Amino acid sequence: MKPAADGQAARSGLAGIAQRPWFKAAIAIIVIVGVIATAAFIYANRPVIVQVATATENVPIRVFGLGTVEAQVLSKIGFEVGATLVELNADHGDRVTKGQVLARLNLGEQEAKVAKARAALLVAEANIKKAGANLEKTQAVLAQKQAANQRKQALVGRDIVTQQVAEEAIRDEAVAIADVAVAKSEVETAKAQRIDASAQTEFEETLLRHRTLVAPYDATVIERHKERGTVIKAGDPIFTLVANASYWGLAYVDEARAGFIQEGQRVDARLRSRPQDAFTGRVVRIGLESDRVSEERRVFIKGDSPPSQVYLGEQAEFWITVAQLDKALLIPEAAVQGYDGREGRVWTVESGRLQRRLMKFRHRTEDARLEVGESLPVGVQIVSQVESGFREGRAARAIEARTK
Repeated sequence: MKPAADGQAARSGLAGIAQRPWFKAAIAIIVIVGVIATAAFIYANRPVIVQVATATENVPIRVFGLGTVEAQVLSKIGFEVGATLVELNADHGDRVTKGQVLARLNLGEQEAKVAKARAALLVAEANIKKAGANLEKTQAVLAQKQAANQRKQALVGRDIVTQQVAEEAIRDEAVAIADVAVAKSEVETAKAQRIDASAQTEFEETLLRHRTLVAPYDATVIERHKERGTVIKAGDPIFTLVANASYWGLAYVDEARAGFIQEGQRVDARLRSRPQDAFTGRVVRIGLESDRVSEERRVFIKGDSPPSQVYLGEQAEFWITVAQLDKALLIPEAAVQGYDGREGRVWTVESGRLQRRLMKFRHRTEDARLEVGESLPVGVQIVSQVESGFREGRAARAIEARTK
């Protein structure tokens, strides 16, 4: 009978424990925790609703570049010689034409040198005439000596003149020939002196012309650097000129975005001083050297209809259309993990469950969407908005995201 008594005592003890408040509270807590855990498990494994990307049509791919307004032809012009600046005929903002006189230096000293050189040229020409006349004289004497020599050589054979007279006639002819040679050399020397005097005159006249500054092309005066009365040195800039119709835009584009830029592509621009106005243009040049510090490429844009008044150095924004996609699948860059400019991992819905895929991308839009650069298998959709709680294998129900 002892075992039965012990069992009944145990049951009585358990019944007593079960009647205690703390035991009831513990059971209630266990039940509540179990219910919560079950609910959490069911909630965590419920089919999640995800937005998937759909194809978008007529998508322009534009690359942004920040830059300034510049001039293709800009010159700081000045004199090739130094002297006192005595005349200025242009000022800031003036439009000048090719060959127009813009400034002059003091001409006094150089005009005197030109006059001296011209006088030396006249002397050289006179010396040529003198040498020519002397040549004619010596040639006439030579002709006379030759005739006399011929007569005396004929008479000496008949013993009419002595042998000494005949020899003197030969000598006189030889002297006359030498005099003609000397006269010819004097003519050549005089001609050389005239060439030298002519070159010196041209040199001095060139220096005189260098004291007059003319416009090298049709241009606008951007700045005047000197004033009348200033003693300038050779090469000092007097004016800064910009050739008319040579304005263009200089855009700095991130190297990572510059790969698809080509000459001739359309550009939309906006000037900082005129934000309400839209300007268009074309890419006319792409710099062959990138900035090694900022890692940017220089792109030059020629405007189709620039404003009437252009200000050099003004900040401008440029949007270069590098492609027009007829139909493309675009994914927000935020939905791509580990994107390195070429590829990255995305979430996909495959057979009703979430999976991860490594995808390649091509273009990037202004609003940070990436063009999928490869074909997707049938039934595979890419998630366009990543939510917390995503894990591979979780059930998912796809809905199409609204296209922009």
